[in-house]
Amino acid sequence: MTETILVTGATGTVGSEVVKQLLSAKGERKDIKAAARSANDSTLRNLGVQVLELDYNKPDTISTALRGVDKLFLLTPFQSNMVDLTSNLVNEAKKAGVKYIVKQSVLGADAEPGITPTRLHRQAEKVIEESGIPFTFLRPNFFMQNFVTFYSNFIKTQGAFYVPAGDAKASFVDVRDIAAVAVQALSKNGESKHIGKAYDITGAEALSYGGAAEILSKELSKKVNYVNISDEDARKGMKDMGADEWTINSMIELFGITRAGYLSEISPAVEQITGNKPTSFSQFARDYASAFK
Repeated sequence: MTETILVTGATGTVGSEVVKQLLSAKGERKDIKAAARSANDSTLRNLGVQVLELDYNKPDTISTALRGVDKLFLLTPFQSNMVDLTSNLVNEAKKAGVKYIVKQSVLGADAEPGITPTRLHRQAEKVIEESGIPFTFLRPNFFMQNFVTFYSNFIKTQGAFYVPAGDAKASFVDVRDIAAVAVQALSKNGESKHIGKAYDITGAEALSYGGAAEILSKELSKKVNYVNISDEDARKGMKDMGADEWTINSMIELFGITRAGYLSEISPAVEQITGNKPTSFSQFARDYASAFK
């Protein structure tokens, strides 16, 4: 019997990779659907996947997108009402008979008392736990691809990137590895192995931002500098880029725990679940070199 899997946040950094890897996974009959704000997203359509409109602010699009879905990859927008959005979607998933949810959470979601990002993700996890729908939680660290999303333009134009992280280390993880774990959890027998589990997902090494700059310099054959900035300068930079006050405050909290060393832990989950070692930062830099030049 063919299973139907719906991927939410399918145009995002992780969601798009989950869609690609689900489509390329061999040996299983499954119907892959991608949820996005617009059902006309050309990038997703070009992958050959059915695209469904799912707008968290339009409840009717949620119930329609979930119709006939067996398994759900859940990625909720990170915003102040994230828990309410999750609750609305999970309630609809329960009505639709969804049998299994794989939620992308965040490293440190189980920490007490936590900070705004981790607390919200844990509250969202609890919504799923209390729904009675079987689940698996994926808790990744900072994405390597954040260097592309947030820093590539500075690296291209100024040969530098600016972060308020001091000399602290973080176990950056490639989103392709997060997606690979998600695909294993969503596989035909995945739920029998992974139901009720929460996995910290990290790379194989903890790197400082200065160390990342050295690797980028080597792999790109151009000098890349890491500039440690103050929280105040980071605030100004994010504001200039259009971020709202709530998001800025949340990011400042996140960099605070980074400087305190809380994001340097290394988890074996990627290799244990996928059978492959996590992608190194050097490999990431080589694969995405064109984004920085």
